[in-house]
Amino acid sequence: MNKRQFLGTAAVAGAFPIAAHAAQPAERGPALLTVTGAIAHSNRGPLDPALDQMMHKHQVTFTTAWAFDYPSLMTLPQQTIRPTLEYDRKPHTLRGPLLTDVLARAGATLHDKGVLVLRAVDGYNVELPVAQARARRFIVATHVDGNPMPLGGLGPLWAVYDADRVPEMAALPLPQRFAACPWALYHVEVKG
Repeated sequence: MNKRQFLGTAAVAGAFPIAAHAAQPAERGPALLTVTGAIAHSNRGPLDPALDQMMHKHQVTFTTAWAFDYPSLMTLPQQTIRPTLEYDRKPHTLRGPLLTDVLARAGATLHDKGVLVLRAVDGYNVELPVAQARARRFIVATHVDGNPMPLGGLGPLWAVYDADRVPEMAALPLPQRFAACPWALYHVEVKG
């Protein structure tokens, strides 16, 4: 085999692993938010009591779900709010997609009389009317003051709104403004 044939064969052989790799679907990161209930899309199977330990312990059940990893949340249009937080009584810049946009991506059926169950990793959960989520423009915050929110703090995800811009909420003491805002959000159930 001459040098030209060898180089040509090596180039063709070397292209196959690249082509095979390119044909593989992009690997998803770990799921940060799982949406269940009245949704039309699914990218994961039913709850597995052995592998979905936290959801199982929180008595979450589902047959289909839409799981969001960090990059998939970042592809949605981002919103910025600047509420005064109860923890330090200072305004902070929070950024992330609208909760309704996240749910729309999962194919959620969102009726104004519907309810969303928002669940945090510590088991805290709230029932939020869809109409209120829309009116208050809840976001799924991924960043605080320009930095990704870490687990162990308020993140990595926080369902929150700008309470300073909602007159009836701004009139309340700070600790009463965010009861419907679970930090360390990991699950949303859409109830029709």
